[in-house]
Amino acid sequence: MDKVFSRFLEKFGGAIDRREVPLSSIDRYQGKLPTQLLEYWAEHGWCGYGEGVFWLVNPQEYEGVVASWIEGTKFEALDNYYLIARSAFGHMHLWGEKTGASLTITSCLSRYTTHTSIFSGEQLNKELQNFLLSTEVRYNNYGDFFKPAMKKLGPLRHDEMYGFVPALMFGGPDTLDHLEKVKAVEHLTLLSQIAELQPYSFSDL
Repeated sequence: MDKVFSRFLEKFGGAIDRREVPLSSIDRYQGKLPTQLLEYWAEHGWCGYGEGVFWLVNPQEYEGVVASWIEGTKFEALDNYYLIARSAFGHMHLWGEKTGASLTITSCLSRYTTHTSIFSGEQLNKELQNFLLSTEVRYNNYGDFFKPAMKKLGPLRHDEMYGFVPALMFGGPDTLDHLEKVKAVEHLTLLSQIAELQPYSFSDL
């Protein structure tokens, strides 16, 4: 195990609900995702960290989700994006073939942030490692609800997340009482259809 992933594990703790990554998936993303990420997949699988607050996922399962979110936006023509990680609350980390870890979508608010990488080409392996090193539990824990939600609703499996019902964009309150355990793909797709994706503004922070 390399130093970067060791430091990532120090922050988040051991893996849960691990799934082995088939060779066909590694072959599918050769040349599209960093070789470093594919090596991490091969060694560690797809799984959750921090008891499930953060997940490294199979991008193929989220292709429809990504397409639904970026369709009709400026991102559609900018790059080919893949969901490589997400939080327990649907904070989605997208990887662009050319732009690296350049797009993050907070699905429950239909807000996005962008990041311009200083790396390109073969150096995108460093961009991937920077992404893991800069990721923190608190960035993936919406409103510090993770521990209370896990206590109330139980731990998550790889295909689940905690979602607000009714959705915040429908006017639902962001309280623990309105969190439910939902299927991630279905819920993220639903959220993509409620409101237009907008950039974060300072008033949101």
